[in-house]
Amino acid sequence: MLLAVFRAPYIDYHALAPEIVLTSTIIVILLVDLLIAREDQKVLVTNLAGIGVLASLVPILTLAVDGTDRSMFGGAYVVDNFSLLLKALFFVVGYVVLLMSTRYIEEGDYYEGEFAFLVLSSLLGMVVMSSARDLISIFVALELLSLPAYMLAGWRKRDLRSNEAALKYYLLGVLSSAVMLYGMSLIFGVTGTTVLPEIAGKLAGAETAPVVTVGIFFIIVGFAFKVSAVPFHFWAPDTYEGAPTPVTAFLSVASKTGGFVALFQLVFIAFPGQSAVWGPLFWVLAALSMTVGNLIALRQTNIVRMLAYSSIAQAGYIMVPFAVAGANARALDTAKTASIVYLLIYAAMNLGAFAVVIAVARKTRSGEISSYGGLMSYAPGLCVLMTFFVFSLAGIPPLGGWFAKFYIFLAVLRAGTPSAVVLGVITAVNSVIALFYYAGIAREMWMSPAPDGDVSPIRIPAPLAAALGICAVSVVAIGVYPQVFARLGDLASLAR
Repeated sequence: MLLAVFRAPYIDYHALAPEIVLTSTIIVILLVDLLIAREDQKVLVTNLAGIGVLASLVPILTLAVDGTDRSMFGGAYVVDNFSLLLKALFFVVGYVVLLMSTRYIEEGDYYEGEFAFLVLSSLLGMVVMSSARDLISIFVALELLSLPAYMLAGWRKRDLRSNEAALKYYLLGVLSSAVMLYGMSLIFGVTGTTVLPEIAGKLAGAETAPVVTVGIFFIIVGFAFKVSAVPFHFWAPDTYEGAPTPVTAFLSVASKTGGFVALFQLVFIAFPGQSAVWGPLFWVLAALSMTVGNLIALRQTNIVRMLAYSSIAQAGYIMVPFAVAGANARALDTAKTASIVYLLIYAAMNLGAFAVVIAVARKTRSGEISSYGGLMSYAPGLCVLMTFFVFSLAGIPPLGGWFAKFYIFLAVLRAGTPSAVVLGVITAVNSVIALFYYAGIAREMWMSPAPDGDVSPIRIPAPLAAALGICAVSVVAIGVYPQVFARLGDLASLAR
């Protein structure tokens, strides 16, 4: 009996290989950073970080080919199609962010070695989040991805706006974590377990107790801060504007996706029978986020703040499938696929838009939308790419964004309830509103003259050009041949 108590837990090292490779990379770049004395040579750290991220994709492929679902630690850590797809997404996003930041951090006189270390540490939290099926592991993963992000937001140490960005992000992040943790404690107190499938089993068939309702409410509110949903979005615009642009891209895509991954697991695995609690809450959050985000984005003159409010609106779109999932079984299946597909496509188009912002700022040294005037005359490639990305965000065919919107409306139609139809109408109206400010950027680039008459070309570093290429190919490929991504979404929606 005593030996059984102290028996070592079963560990599948193949299943943990992506995390092991990434952790090894973090240790290596930390040591290399300590050994390199000259700051101008620390680009080697970023290069090693990129190689390590790509190496982490190799076990993802071998696990996908194997096709076996693996469970460890009493079901608290699961490697299945859902986790593999999201881990692959996080690794690709992390690699693109490192490409975007290679010259940006070096030329901005920032500490490059620590930057790569913090990005990979946050990335490790997101990767762990993809497999977490336990309240404790979800919380630990969330803090692991959040704490480095707080420091990255304030990476411009001598910039007051960056200091303000980090402080707001940190204070509201800590508050949201406390609210979420309190909700988790209530759920544990009722069910006596932290493993998500076991929580679902304990709550199945029983009338939802008030304390469970309060616990679910607090958990969703806590994550609403993380994904910058209205009315918990206050930190996002100032943080996005004050942080270095590659960090802003990282927060708007990877960090937001990490929050939605946790919500997906909590809602669809732990609380599938409590749709009467979380359905209306997601309905309100989705409607508010879309409407407030788009209306405020219309008034922005700074492109980073505009993309920040656009990101808030995009969070609203992603929450629409959550809001209608409880209507019936078909709506539930479609909602799962829709949320995953939207996260995949959103990552490509939003990262691409921020990559163009970084490229243009190398010449204009400005984030004002007016500084994009005449871009077609001196940087036609960037102009075309930015047009692709903003119209994809608007959902215009044949770019990838239209397919993401299509799946959202499909989930709404399959729900068929009056509340789902109303939410679908709100989504359609907001899509039209969003087109105004996205098209405004295109109009400025294609039709307005260069503000200072300078039409000298923009010199784009090779890593940034590679990041632009990856995002552009993804957006176009998804729009032209969306069946592959739909199939990936269907496979990943079978998470258990």
